[in-house]
Amino acid sequence: MSTLDSLRRELGDRIAGDLDRVAANPEAAATLFPAAGRRYGREPLVGDWTTDEAARAVLLSVLPPEHIHEIYRYGDTAEKLAVLKALPLLPIGDSAVPLLEDALRTNDTRLVAAALGGYADHLEPQAWRQAVLKCVFMGVPLACVHRLAERADPELGAMLRAFADERRAAGRDMPPDALALLEQLKEA
Repeated sequence: MSTLDSLRRELGDRIAGDLDRVAANPEAAATLFPAAGRRYGREPLVGDWTTDEAARAVLLSVLPPEHIHEIYRYGDTAEKLAVLKALPLLPIGDSAVPLLEDALRTNDTRLVAAALGGYADHLEPQAWRQAVLKCVFMGVPLACVHRLAERADPELGAMLRAFADERRAAGRDMPPDALALLEQLKEA
């Protein structure tokens, strides 16, 4: 997994000036964050990060948490995705759980998948189970769910079985990854 330091190193010196601007004046992030795609490009950088996502994550690292909420609220989808992706790297405790909850209320599969990354450990078990079920409903691959095997429990299994029964009654199939998870939970 990438860290803020590794992302900063990958971006090189070009991020230093923007970090200084945001550290001196957090309001500068309102301009720099949306411009990250134009300023840094959108090329693959390291791991599953692009240059604009990495720049946004590093910029978030010098902001107070309340500014992170504002950046997310007013951001477009790419900006919201970058915030969600950066959350596990930021020392913010569970203060950003409302951002996950917002993303999980959408019908955007990209936001739902991003909300179930590493920061999803902060979701309460019931909310996490509902989010996993939403992934199955929306066709979001369960591979995006951080620590799925460790967090899956009999209650999630019961929810998935009930959903599978509904789908079967409607003449619809369950996604293969959901069936595999059900099988895994049955064996546990």
